[in-house]
Amino acid sequence: MDTENVIAATPLFQGLEKRYQKDLARIVIKQTYRRGEMIFAEGDQSKGFYIIATGRVKVFKISPEGKEQILHIFGQGEPFGEVPVFTGQPFPAYAEALAETSTLFFPRDDFIGLVRTEPSLALNMLSVLSMRLKRFTALIEDLSLKEVPGRLAAYLLYLSDRSNGANELDLEISKGQLASILGTIPETLSRILTKMTKEGLISSDGKRHIRIKDRMAIEQLANGEKRLT
Repeated sequence: MDTENVIAATPLFQGLEKRYQKDLARIVIKQTYRRGEMIFAEGDQSKGFYIIATGRVKVFKISPEGKEQILHIFGQGEPFGEVPVFTGQPFPAYAEALAETSTLFFPRDDFIGLVRTEPSLALNMLSVLSMRLKRFTALIEDLSLKEVPGRLAAYLLYLSDRSNGANELDLEISKGQLASILGTIPETLSRILTKMTKEGLISSDGKRHIRIKDRMAIEQLANGEKRLT
């Protein structure tokens, strides 16, 4: 894991001069987690934030009834746990490694010290946080206003947008985890995938590969202009 290469490839730090990337590399603490290991829990004091060098991390909430709601799945090069850096408040959710995961940890005090000398760090972070807020707003809208087929269609379009509009998608999570993101159960998700396949909207290998065959219909389903029969 080359720290400077990871930093340079991270959207949070893109455009920074090489010298500032080196400054960031000097404050990094490298950490590794086993699959299923908790990185932090809701309410833990935030002492910094993380960037994923390798692996995947899920961030989630747990209801009083014990139901898990996944908020986001993060992959290589993505930051997480960064919101409390500026507020000094505890982490508002849980984070768990979905696979063997290596992270770069940026201590809060050291990072804020660098921000004071290089304001573009703050501007980059604000840009990423704005996109994150937009995504969470869409998630709340999907869970509260859309039926499950519309939520799934919106999620497939989200994955496609992340892959520059590609129609060939590989889910990096299990169907159970995807069901949690969509606020449903695996059995319901499987039925909807079957219906979407029968109606020619998608094709699937039955595992984690999905191909969007009718993008317009998927968009209509996501926007509530179309319903599955």
